[in-house]
Amino acid sequence: MNAIAIILARSGSKGVPGKNVREVAGRPCIAWTIDHALRSRCVSRVVVSTDDARAAAVAREMGADVVDRPIDLATDSARVDDAARHAAHQTAPAGEPGSLWVILYANVPVRPADLIDRAVNLLERGGDSVQSYQPVGKHHPWWTARLSEDGQVRPWEGDVLNHGIFRRQDLPPAFIPDGGVIALTRAALMLDILGVAPGPHAFFGKDRRGVINPEGSVIDIDSEADFLVADAVLRGGAR
Repeated sequence: MNAIAIILARSGSKGVPGKNVREVAGRPCIAWTIDHALRSRCVSRVVVSTDDARAAAVAREMGADVVDRPIDLATDSARVDDAARHAAHQTAPAGEPGSLWVILYANVPVRPADLIDRAVNLLERGGDSVQSYQPVGKHHPWWTARLSEDGQVRPWEGDVLNHGIFRRQDLPPAFIPDGGVIALTRAALMLDILGVAPGPHAFFGKDRRGVINPEGSVIDIDSEADFLVADAVLRGGAR
């Protein structure tokens, strides 16, 4: 019980309006993420950063703390780490340098039950941050191509289309961030690690590590189709 979970729940999604509080399998979407955080053995406190009154109400009903997210941190151009740092300062302004933080997105109702604990346990063994990944599946970078305006196909990189590989099982392992969890040290979150290039991913620090989830085990809702899949998975009892 040594990490603080920050759940980010911005109200102004353009792709799927209101997705953080829209019902999935009979509950507001954010409720599933709050549950995951509350059930984690490694999390001692759950904080929801939001500008959405309904999301805040759900959080309070479930026993999570709420940090009011300023307007300038709730735009579609606001950075995740800025919002998380704001919540961290509001939650533990004098936090110990070695404390651990977990960032969760409210629009991810489906993730493995042990994911948060796996990420925090790995971070406790070393590193600045741990992010969850899953296999890219058939959308492998080696199978990415460029199409010209007249329809001509060229490799995304190199000279050989598909790197000369046409069977999925022959592709080298490749992984993509799945949005399930980010665990990080306070030093990383506060940008206090020397030698890290500035930019939107600087808060991951220098020593970045990852945990792997099975393909399809995390559902990050960014479309109406994602809602349908998440609803079916959750009603089927898989979390």
